[in-house]
Amino acid sequence: MTQEPFRVPLAHRVPDLGALELLLAVARLGSLGRAAKELGITQPAASGRLRGMERQLGVALVERSPRGSRLTDAGVLVTDWARRIVEAAEAFDAGAQALRGRRDARLRVAASMTIAEYLLPGWLVALRTQRPDTAVSLLAGNSTAVAARLLAGEADLGFVEGLDVPPGLDGTVIGHDRLVVVTAPQHPWARRRAPLSAGELAATPLILRERGSGTRQVLDAALAAHGGLAAAEPLLELASTTAAKAAVVSGAGPSVISELAIGEELAGRRLVEIPVADVPLRRALRAVWPTGHRPVGPARDLLGLTRSRPADA
Repeated sequence: MTQEPFRVPLAHRVPDLGALELLLAVARLGSLGRAAKELGITQPAASGRLRGMERQLGVALVERSPRGSRLTDAGVLVTDWARRIVEAAEAFDAGAQALRGRRDARLRVAASMTIAEYLLPGWLVALRTQRPDTAVSLLAGNSTAVAARLLAGEADLGFVEGLDVPPGLDGTVIGHDRLVVVTAPQHPWARRRAPLSAGELAATPLILRERGSGTRQVLDAALAAHGGLAAAEPLLELASTTAAKAAVVSGAGPSVISELAIGEELAGRRLVEIPVADVPLRRALRAVWPTGHRPVGPARDLLGLTRSRPADA
């Protein structure tokens, strides 16, 4: 079996763009010193770069004298080739800039409901000052829906409230949130002195978010940690935190709701927080993206804003 000879990579055989741009500048200006100044490098650096290119190609390209620099016959030929390569590189760069511009002109965000309603508006206002020309679209849903949007390529960055990073995604914690058991002031729980037990909470039909939401995942996991308890069949199952909050305020029944969503209602006594014994209801809030595709452009900037304005600040 004949083994193919080793082939030196093209990058090792062809001068780099910096050297080719220098040669073109020498040809145009007739002086190595003026070429170095135009390119923002020192004359010794330019001289060294030119000598290195000549060694690499094995031919002399420039004749230097007190009167200036003149291309050799080989240098004239190489300069013509260099011009075509640099023009192709400029076309490549222009195309890449156009792609970046198209990417940076829009940002598609998918966020679970609590983050979409109570945290994202502030982040997006801040992003607007950094990128006024970026159009932002927001897809709100539960954490399972956010993961599906990202995996389908329908969003550039997502935010979820569940227990873990969904499969197929990478993520980072951007803050924490506490879930709170709340009732209307007239509910019997509002007058009790002792905290609820895990068993009482599990046995009581609650106003809950739908399955697949981060709130529901955290509640189910917290109850399961107490000897495998499971929440009773919901009194109502609603698709948004705002809807669940309104139902509790109206007196329909108790619920488990993000602390982020009920500050005004607690302060105004339209809702009452009910302590629960030994049921940890704290959760991480995460930014997520498809595995191996770290956010870039506007998505990277938005992720940076969540760190400068943390969710649990």
